[in-house]
Amino acid sequence: MRITVFGATGGVGREIVRQGLAAGHEVTAVVRDPARLTVTAAPGDPGTLEVLDTDLTAPEQVRAAVAGRDAVLSALGPRDRKDPGVTARLTRAVLAAMAAEDVRRLLVVSAAPLAPTPPGEPLVDRLTEAVVNVVFRAAYADMRAMEAALAGSGADWTAVRPPRLLDGPVTGRYRTVVGGRPKSGRTLSRADVAHAMLAMVEDRGTVRQAVGVAD
Repeated sequence: MRITVFGATGGVGREIVRQGLAAGHEVTAVVRDPARLTVTAAPGDPGTLEVLDTDLTAPEQVRAAVAGRDAVLSALGPRDRKDPGVTARLTRAVLAAMAAEDVRRLLVVSAAPLAPTPPGEPLVDRLTEAVVNVVFRAAYADMRAMEAALAGSGADWTAVRPPRLLDGPVTGRYRTVVGGRPKSGRTLSRADVAHAMLAMVEDRGTVRQAVGVAD
């Protein structure tokens, strides 16, 4: 499968690239600074890697990054809190490029707090969520705008909503809830988020859906 990865130098993006290569995909990693991409094909990896230094504000460059691909996976997000709205803005650029090139499948990283609170969620988790929603209010508003852009597009999108991200190995052991989020889902490794996204690429049950993932 030919896949393009946006945000390839971030924690989740690097894992998508690494696991995509191991799975035998033709991976195009879109980066703003190639020097920050530390992933290369490991000995024995059946996949191939192409690195594109792309200006995401240049529509023709974004179109070139998605043209002819089977799927696009995005781990785009702000580098810090000084760039509000960047996730939605860049995702709109990707959606426009995909529409122009007739590429339909898109998976993005969103966030668990955008999902409704699961029935029976323990008090400690509800209190923690309330605090987190205040602290990361701007980031979640950005992701809501991103998801609204997805919903208004013609893409076959999936918004993957993990909880707090941790470093750690891929395990493949996590829970998923289409249209909601797992109860008491507190953390998940970046590697498992990437694993879940790659697993959902060909899962038609996740198309035009938000999917909660958690440990």
